[in-house]
Amino acid sequence: MTEYDVIVIGAGAAGLMCAAQAGQRGRRVLVVDHAKKPGRKILISGGGRCNFTNYDVTANNFLCENPHFVKSALAQYTQWDFIGLVATYGVAYHERDHGQLFCDDSAKDIVNLLLAECDQPTISQRYRCEVHDIEQEDTGFRLKLNGDPVRCQSLVVATGGLSMPKLGATPFGYQLAEQFGLKVLPTVPPWYRIRCTKKTKPASPIFPGCRYRVRSLPNLACVLARTCSLPIAAYQGRRYCKPPRSGNRVKRSLSIYSPVSR
Repeated sequence: MTEYDVIVIGAGAAGLMCAAQAGQRGRRVLVVDHAKKPGRKILISGGGRCNFTNYDVTANNFLCENPHFVKSALAQYTQWDFIGLVATYGVAYHERDHGQLFCDDSAKDIVNLLLAECDQPTISQRYRCEVHDIEQEDTGFRLKLNGDPVRCQSLVVATGGLSMPKLGATPFGYQLAEQFGLKVLPTVPPWYRIRCTKKTKPASPIFPGCRYRVRSLPNLACVLARTCSLPIAAYQGRRYCKPPRSGNRVKRSLSIYSPVSR
């Protein structure tokens, strides 16, 4: 049976970054993913140019039931650390609104950067790989990869959330957490897209804090708010209502927050 120090399930941004850090510490690492290639969500992020970080990143920018976790994570690895890594690889980038940083060329630059960081003798990668039968042992974990049994001391689950199932998103991580007795909170989309009717008008021309009367949200479609120059209106819907079904009629005012760029 093949043994590793660390097995990382998921070859997205978090999984590849974790594998690179573990490899730099001399750990024998295996990265596995059921997809054909790594970083599929990275490739479509930022309209294909990847909003890889922001100049202004603080714990206040995150919604978390344990804000101290965010503070600890950001204290150990800041946006400036990653910006420095991007500069090391010569990736050209530019700043957009609100300090958002995007690649000049393509999101592939970030995927290639992460793969280059994982190009170490102690790191292996396997794709089109299904994970089954995970069991905890006294010294680590035992699992099967496409039917082949392997062992590891540390198991990292970096399978991401439920968004974009067409790119391979699954509830694997949530199911595994439940298997090991961890409490899983109900999942809801962090952002909803809004469709406004022709009669919809903001209470104020200033975008942050404007209030709109939402009449329908068919397929959670998003259209431009005609009186705003910003391209996308997004709001934190879970603070106001449950995710509506397609075609539902919603008669309530929703506060619209700062926009998110595609």
